[in-house]
Amino acid sequence: MYCIMSLKCRKAFTLAEVLITLGIIGIVAALTIPNIAGYYRWKTLETAFYKGASSISQALDLYQVENGERFIPVYAYNDWDARWSLKPILMKYFKIIYDCGFGSENTEEELEAACLKNYVNVGSSSSENLIYYKNYNNTNSIDMSYFDDGQFIISDGMLILLEDSGNSLYGFTAISIDVNGLNSLPNRLGYDLFMFQIDNKNGRLKPMGAQGTNYYSANDIYCSKTSTNKMNGAGCTYKAISDSKYFKNLNF
Repeated sequence: MYCIMSLKCRKAFTLAEVLITLGIIGIVAALTIPNIAGYYRWKTLETAFYKGASSISQALDLYQVENGERFIPVYAYNDWDARWSLKPILMKYFKIIYDCGFGSENTEEELEAACLKNYVNVGSSSSENLIYYKNYNNTNSIDMSYFDDGQFIISDGMLILLEDSGNSLYGFTAISIDVNGLNSLPNRLGYDLFMFQIDNKNGRLKPMGAQGTNYYSANDIYCSKTSTNKMNGAGCTYKAISDSKYFKNLNF
């Protein structure tokens, strides 16, 4: 009885038992850690997405409260001033930490301030086009011309990009958000970059890809696992809102 209760009589674990235990712990860790990391990644993007969508919607609602009417995009042929109108209106409802300018400027010096640069409209000796974003299935670079009518970063690091085609009778006004900021991956349309469109009749904010928006497609070419279209992913905003498992099913 004494020997049973004595510390001197107790046997230690053998090396084999220790190795088996460590092996089991390693297997469990290998099975669970990737799942935990994956959950954290998509859940973070989902939370930021809804926060960003809510912030933009609230900004447009505040504009209505202050002005007695919704912001309605005005399109007139060759009216270049109209394409710059949305940015100053929207910025007043956010806490801005960096003003990126517009994204496509008249000079190279102005362009350097842009967060997401588009060299198309600059008479530059450099042919470099700094593309930071890919489309939904990572098969093509996005069309930069839809993100260069105003850019700024708000207090939580979210990047807001504007498309305000007021110079065209067939233009549209879009507000895009990089929900985790320019310097955080994956920088892909439909993953962390999402587009919304302001209805030119009632001023309501619509998720891009919804019926009536410019990137609605009945056969989903703008939110497709196979399409190589530059704007594949633009229509994913509607799916992100309507499908509760959208972010969970993203293929990182």
